[in-house]
Amino acid sequence: MAQTIIVADDHPLFRAALKQAVNQAVPDAETVEVDSIKSLQAAVESHPDADLVLLDLNMPGAHGFSGLVFMRGQYPGLPVVVVSGSEELQVMRRSIDYGASGFIPKSAPLPTITEAIQAVLEGDVWLPEGVADKIERMHSDATDFSEKLASLTPQQFRVLGMLAEGLLNKQIAYDLDVSEATIKAHITAVFRKLGVRNRTQAVIAIQQMEIDPSDQSLSGS
Repeated sequence: MAQTIIVADDHPLFRAALKQAVNQAVPDAETVEVDSIKSLQAAVESHPDADLVLLDLNMPGAHGFSGLVFMRGQYPGLPVVVVSGSEELQVMRRSIDYGASGFIPKSAPLPTITEAIQAVLEGDVWLPEGVADKIERMHSDATDFSEKLASLTPQQFRVLGMLAEGLLNKQIAYDLDVSEATIKAHITAVFRKLGVRNRTQAVIAIQQMEIDPSDQSLSGS
């Protein structure tokens, strides 16, 4: 049966490059392209037997590592490889700490991306050459909060993302096509799972998932 690989990146040109690498790694694979966390969730729900996700960290709807943490919590059997414009060792270390099966820098040449995809599909964890030994010696940044974040349901994660964007309950209800009462119930559940008491604390908490400010300046990270 043909393998299904989800390419999640909001840059069309880089999605095209990743799709080319997928076609070289697995010629008969079905490639599903998405450009936001919302469309990624929909793709995973409609392709429950997907074999791999190639994930950009800074797509719309994600706050740094939050998309990765969510995917690992909700779909633990689905390998996720981070594809990032950042080549900071700390970003690579955090990606592995949060459950990524690999880390591909966007600067990597096409044959290297192809090799990484093949390696992960065969069950390996792939990192750029010489990186594994370096990050093993680094302090782990995995946090208790990441476990709490991973416990959110898909709808609760959507609501949290909208809270972080500053949307009001009625705006979130409209966007998700549910009642305000339903949104209030989701928010209550989110606060309880994250161990916070209000919106401000929730937004501050999810900022723990952001890539360091020094990494934010890297285009396409």
